[in-house]
Amino acid sequence: MKVLEKAPAKINLLLDVLHKREDGYHEVEMIMTMVDLADRIEMQELPRDTIIISSQAGYIPLDEKNLAFQAAKLIKDRYDVKQGVYIHLDKKIPVAAGLAGGSSDAAATLRGLNRLWKLGIPTRELESLGAELGSDVPFCVTGGTAVARGRGEQLQPIDSPPQCWVILAKPPINVSTADVYGRLRAGEIQQHPSTEAMLEAIRLKRFDLVCERLGNVLEQVTLDMYPEVKQLKECMLRLGADGVLMSGSGPTVFGLVSKEAKVARIYNGLRGFCKDVFAVRLLT
Repeated sequence: MKVLEKAPAKINLLLDVLHKREDGYHEVEMIMTMVDLADRIEMQELPRDTIIISSQAGYIPLDEKNLAFQAAKLIKDRYDVKQGVYIHLDKKIPVAAGLAGGSSDAAATLRGLNRLWKLGIPTRELESLGAELGSDVPFCVTGGTAVARGRGEQLQPIDSPPQCWVILAKPPINVSTADVYGRLRAGEIQQHPSTEAMLEAIRLKRFDLVCERLGNVLEQVTLDMYPEVKQLKECMLRLGADGVLMSGSGPTVFGLVSKEAKVARIYNGLRGFCKDVFAVRLLT
């Protein structure tokens, strides 16, 4: 038996850090939504008790360092599953890009193995398992649009933002989330984006207000470390994107675009800047 799962990328319409917690994590408040750029995960039972991962992408680990592997091991250990599984990752989402590609792969693996092995694990329980793997995994289990609090595991589903085009562009660098958070001084953040204001913009389906109220407190940290991310953001604004922001800890920058006529111009203009450019829709 085979099971197929889509693992979509996410973007942060808003990312705020409130303070550093005693457990070493940061207390965050984020509004996340998914876009139609996705990895595809194929899972198939194996007769022997092992986990094998393959991928057409030559740049990702295929062992215990891979989050999909960790998800499969977690579900096998927790529910005492003695069957093996072969997992193939068809990668489309760039790695270390701030788009939660690895987290979404792990979430898709949890969902897929729940079906493959007929475990009947409720969604909330899958989200809790996901929280053991990474801060973005619980959101990726259910997807949609949500406010995420705590370290990302406290989810409040909300309405989708107004439909639009999303241009994603990743410069040819990898950014470590741990490095960015390590340089962030939560107590010195001058301006916090307003979660309430963004929620209102989404509730009113006001695309212009969503663009105005985009915010990410990690952006300045990454821009200081990698000037090319700042150049990419400026380029996207210059080409006419309606709202531009770095996603997560970067380095991917996304532009929200309401008019399809602008999409090709922005896409082509960015292709001269970096090869990882995608024009997709929001998954609403």
